[in-house]
This record gives sequence, C-alpha cells and structure tokens, in this order.
Amino acid sequence: MAYITLNRKKLKDNYDHLNTLFSKHSIEWSPVAKVLCGNRKYLESLISLGITQVCDSRLANLKTIKAIDPDIETVFIKPPARRNAARIVQYADVSFNTEYDTIKALSDAAVAQNKLHKIVIMIELGELREGVMREQFMDFYSRVFGLPNIEVAGIGTNLTCMYGVLPNHDKLIQLCLYKQLVEARFNRTIPYISGGASVTIPLIHKGLLPAGVNHFRVGETLLLGTDVYHSKPFRHMHNDVFRLYAEIIELSEKPVVPVGENLGQNLTGNVATFEERLSGVSTCRAIVDLGLLDVEDGHINPVDKSIRIAGASSDMIVLDLGLNKQRYKVGDIIEFSMDYMGVLRIMNSNYVEKRFEDEINGGTSIRAHLPGLVSVN
Repeated sequence: MAYITLNRKKLKDNYDHLNTLFSKHSIEWSPVAKVLCGNRKYLESLISLGITQVCDSRLANLKTIKAIDPDIETVFIKPPARRNAARIVQYADVSFNTEYDTIKALSDAAVAQNKLHKIVIMIELGELREGVMREQFMDFYSRVFGLPNIEVAGIGTNLTCMYGVLPNHDKLIQLCLYKQLVEARFNRTIPYISGGASVTIPLIHKGLLPAGVNHFRVGETLLLGTDVYHSKPFRHMHNDVFRLYAEIIELSEKPVVPVGENLGQNLTGNVATFEERLSGVSTCRAIVDLGLLDVEDGHINPVDKSIRIAGASSDMIVLDLGLNKQRYKVGDIIEFSMDYMGVLRIMNSNYVEKRFEDEINGGTSIRAHLPGLVSVN
C-alpha cells in the first residue's frame, strides 16, 4: 500500500520560521489546514504547535478540529452555502462572506444557538473568484451592520488562486482604504484586514506590505516551504515536510513505443504520440501501486532523478527506469516529492496510508532502513 509521511520536526521548523516573521511585523496569522483533509493525527500535530486559530474550507474538517480542541478558533474560508448556516455557526467561529442573504441566515442561526458569529467580508480586487464588487461594498456593509448576533471582524480579499493575479502594494493599499472608509462612514472599528496568504509573504521581505494588512492565512508556505509568488522554495524552510512512497509491483524491460496499428484515446482522453526514433528501443519499466485515483502524475516527481514517469492509469503509475543503474527490483519503495496539489490529492485519497516519518523504525532514516528502499545519493 502506498503511503505519505509527515515530518513533524520539519513542520515545526517551518511554523517557527513563519511565526518569527509575522511577530516581527505585528501580523496575526492562521494556518490553513485544508490540505490535511481532516486527518485527525496530522491535525493534532499541527494544533500541538501552539496555534490558536485554524482556517479550513470544509465543515467536516472544522468539526474534527473542534473535537480535538474546542478552544481553537475555527475559520471557514469560503463563502458558505446558505442551507448550511446552522452548521457553519456550530463549527466555525468566523466565516468569510460575500452574500447578504447568507449572512442573514447566519444571523438567524446565531440567534437560535445563542452565539455571536464573526464574519470577514471579502472584496473583489481582480481575481474574479469570491468578493463583493467594489462599487457595492459600502451599501453591502450598511445592510450587514444591522443584523443581530453578527460581528464584522474584518475585511479580506483573495488573489492568485484561480487566475494567478498576484498581490502588490497598490491592491493591498486599496484594501486598507476600503477599511478606513467603512470605519469612517459607519463609526465602527474593523479589527482585521485579512489580505495576506502564502503568495503575499514575499511582499513582507521586500517592505511592500501596507502596514494595515494585519492578518495572514497561510497553507502552502507552512506545509511545503514554497515561495508561491516566485514558484520556488524559500531559503531556510523545508519543502519536504511531506513525502510519498509507493512499492514496485512489476518491473520488466519493455518497448518504449506501444505496439498496435492505431492509438486511440487513453483513460484521460489523450492520444499518445511518440518519436519515430524510439521505435525498437526498450527500457526498464516499473509499475507502482499508485494511480490517478490517488493523484495526478503531473503533481509528483520521483526523488531519484534518473526515474521518469512514463504514464498513468486509474490504479497504476508506470515509471521509466532507463537502464536501471540503481538496480531496483519488485518490492522496492520509490520515493516521490509533491507540489501542493499533489499533497492535497494524496491526502484526500482513502487508499494512501498516512504516517509520521519519525514513527517508522524508531525515527531513523526511511531511505536507509526500510527493506527494499534504494538509497539515492
């Protein structure tokens, strides 16, 4: 069975690095835990770092977080479905919102549950995902302020996730100005400007983050050490908190080019093409116990750079080992790195076991001590 590991020490190192950075700039921040897909032991490891607030986009995950620690402040970070209002209020202390009717339903649910529900109102700054349009923003606030058991805790925005619109000083200044306009017009204090995410962190390093932006929501950089703005690893952070392992279940020398008169569409709807020079060429090919049902092959990479992913089907991934100079054999374990979407898909698969790296063989190196795992230097 394929499995993924989480390295708790490296996760703590990344957390401490970010905590120091944000504290230095008087910024509050919250880990985004959705990539953990509600896995209880991984969530417990995250919460044990000392966090007081967790963001997620799935109610089931927030329910698990509350079961682990009822005192953790939970934040639902996508506009809620109105019919889920009662459950949102039950499991989320804060929710991000863009629709008045939904906030009205949250207000009714909060009254019924005798709770105060906090909201962050999202504003559209160009990414064209969630957000109230700027020309409607002031009127939107005027309606929301009259609802009982609702506290407007912040103004926020989302960038990069859908179209890749990058944050910059000008866009975040606009966010700060809208907060000031709301406070001045309605004589209210809005505590938070939640304008920061993993992609915004480089603006801190460059001194381009407006002082008013005082809340960040961070997932990828915490868990993968990624500089999302520049699509590269951050120095002094770990990008191998997670690792994926799959066992070789077949290994044979096979032709590179399929044999058949015509090639039709494969499982994913693609038609494969091959260079004529490869006709008659053979290589060592390994099949591992992992497939597209678990992860898209474009989001994982063998740690051994001599290995190439040749293709994938629903339950198997085929690897090209070339001349197999590492002398892999059936039963050996192949190690993969993953990008953010790779980790997300693997964590969402019920068919991939979740482990802690330091629990395997007493915490010693997996590569050095697991039977059948070839060491790559």
